[in-house]
Amino acid sequence: MQTPTMIDVEVVVDNFIAGTFLPCKRTLDSFDPATGKIWAKIPDSSKLEVDAAVAAAKRAFPGWSKLSYQQRAKHLLKVADLLESRLEAFAVAESRDQGKPVWLARTMDIPRAVLNLRHFAHAIPHHLNTSSVQPEAGVVNYTTREPVGVAGLISPWNLPLYLLTFKLAPALICGNTVVAKPSELTSVTAHMFCKVLQDADFPAGVVNMVYGLGNPTGEALVTHPDVPIISFTGSTATGGRIAQATAPMFKKLSLEMGGKNAAVVFSDCDLEACVATLKRASFINQGQVCLCTSRIFVQRPVYEDFLHLFVDAAKEIKVGPPTGEDVFMGPLNSKAHLEKVQRYVHYGVEDGGTIVCGEGVDLLHLTEDYKGGYYMRPTVITGLSDDSRCMQDEIFGPVTCVVPFDTEEEVVERANNSSYGLCASVWTSNVGVAHRVAQSLKVGTVWTNCWLVRDLDMPFGGVKNSGLGRESTQDSLEFYTEAKTICTKIV
Repeated sequence: MQTPTMIDVEVVVDNFIAGTFLPCKRTLDSFDPATGKIWAKIPDSSKLEVDAAVAAAKRAFPGWSKLSYQQRAKHLLKVADLLESRLEAFAVAESRDQGKPVWLARTMDIPRAVLNLRHFAHAIPHHLNTSSVQPEAGVVNYTTREPVGVAGLISPWNLPLYLLTFKLAPALICGNTVVAKPSELTSVTAHMFCKVLQDADFPAGVVNMVYGLGNPTGEALVTHPDVPIISFTGSTATGGRIAQATAPMFKKLSLEMGGKNAAVVFSDCDLEACVATLKRASFINQGQVCLCTSRIFVQRPVYEDFLHLFVDAAKEIKVGPPTGEDVFMGPLNSKAHLEKVQRYVHYGVEDGGTIVCGEGVDLLHLTEDYKGGYYMRPTVITGLSDDSRCMQDEIFGPVTCVVPFDTEEEVVERANNSSYGLCASVWTSNVGVAHRVAQSLKVGTVWTNCWLVRDLDMPFGGVKNSGLGRESTQDSLEFYTEAKTICTKIV
């Protein structure tokens, strides 16, 4: 197969350093998940490009950090307004780059990116200082919060602009400058966002984007001596490597990593509402959300009814090209990831499970144009033990395991039998049961009778192998700043 020329490529992404787009001599191919064809060229940045971006951010830091919160907020809100005005173009590009349906990018990803910018611009200035008076000592104590410096931000491929802005907005409003590295698999909307920054007259050098692989690009960023703070979202394996590499440098770290999220379905729940929500929780964005449900524990009296309803719901899901308004699942993000997810379905069979719908059972019907894409059917596996690979490992795709349980005590122990601890959901009409189970589950977030209802003022993050630190209005303020106590003698 011939290598495409630059004329064949629809999008050429350039690094964005000191307010200027700079081409890179070395490039990576970016594939359209819907067709399997190359559609963009991405910089394959080296340490030289990272060094240039960090130097630009370091130069911009004194001026940006000295602006008032109100002045920085004004810049962010202008960017938010421009981004919102280009919502449809961003939604189409996000879908093309990542594989998610256009309607999902239009209703979730891009609006959330706009919300991230506006929320942190408005909210963080209201969470700033504390003070106290000690009359017996004749002093007044007060605290200030100062930006840390150049922040290194690494965002993933599943929610590209959504999670990039979730890091950018608090880092910037707190007065830091930024060098960001989006995933090399989904860099196009970050590139488009830099054009928004230019058009909004955002101060040059405050936001810099470098694109490339985890090694060398990401490694050069996280180990750079002039980058004292790193926020990363991605796999647990990569997060572990970042923690190890940065430990001798005592950098501030925020690591949002993997999950193996459980749903606990009690026999007294509203079964139809539960199934409808868990269908979305298992298969939205092709199951490629860190908060997606991949283990469903169902109390035995309703197990067969739940399974019947859930399998029927999964079989009704339309899989196809992401431009279709009636398509619920587009392609997975990459060929390598599709092969990994399919491999886990085979593991499920090897470990004694039964594929009741999906991969290997239900056929996909695609037109010729899309047969090279990375599609698979939503898959439900039953009959697995809790220590099987599909019940223990993060698959990060449209694969969900359904198993029965008998008692509350039993299911808590089994749900906690995981090296991960990001989130869970509990389904019951009994408030007492919901409270006890939520308190007992070793995760960062528990939803009761709902899923993925987010409030940016509430802490987000995981325990165990799911992460280090939290993100929210207050948590992000504390992460992206350093507190200073000033004690003044009253003369």
